Amino acid sequence: MALGVRLLLLLALWTLVVPARSLREAGDGGWWRPGPGAPAAVAEEERCTVERRADLSYAEFVQHYAFSRPVILQGLTDNSRFRDLCSRQRLLALFGDSVVRLSTANTYSYQKVDLPFQEYVEQMLHPQDPFSMGNDPCILLCVLLSDTLYFFGDNNFTEWASLFRHYSPPPFSLLGTIPAYSFGIAGAGSGVPFHWHGPGFSEVIYGRKRWFLYPPAKTPEFHPNKTTLAWLRDTYPALALSARPLECTIHAGEVLYFPDRWWHATLNLDTSVFISTFLS
Repeated sequence: MALGVRLLLLLALWTLVVPARSLREAGDGGWWRPGPGAPAAVAEEERCTVERRADLSYAEFVQHYAFSRPVILQGLTDNSRFRDLCSRQRLLALFGDSVVRLSTANTYSYQKVDLPFQEYVEQMLHPQDPFSMGNDPCILLCVLLSDTLYFFGDNNFTEWASLFRHYSPPPFSLLGTIPAYSFGIAGAGSGVPFHWHGPGFSEVIYGRKRWFLYPPAKTPEFHPNKTTLAWLRDTYPALALSARPLECTIHAGEVLYFPDRWWHATLNLDTSVFISTFLS
């Protein structure tokens, strides 16, 4: 084949590949990265059992959901500017040298590790090992190698204020509460095992996050030091239908509301960027 023809073919292939890559990165903010070690085959649930509402009024929210059951909110706010700022490229440019605090992804999160944000993004956002424990009693090196470190909650609000001021939280509040943000980024297969606290909202900015929820009176069966991925693999299949949690996968732009003291566990199906608004 003549050299000129080969060059034309290569150019044609390049024009096909580059736009496809650009479209994908625009959709996931550049957080998807190819490479070995693909995430475990974790899919969305067969049927979402949490109601989705796109036209919810505040009166309906208080009457039907605020104190009784979770709900997924759609289209209540426009966070496109915040989403743009949360792309991989923009966050690394703005906060790459900032030190972030990581917690081990277990119910009690005893271990804490500080490291530069860029190091976390470039070295630790790989798929979760489904066989790793949430927090084995071992030295720091063991924690660093256990695939369980998670950036969520321990935010320096002064340092990250330039980002948070662009976020529009859900317009619903509860009397006597003050909202507090908690921002996070986590790799596919990571998540937090079952725990409970006060009410709040959780919005996915990029990626997908699968939620499992039980009402306060129904304590889930789980090991507090095992990951959600391990629970899904070992415990979930044996649960009777009546013993299964409410569950649903939250997509980018959707917001989940969870009431006070509801048990919940999360599992990131992709590398995910998310922000919670706790009402405390």
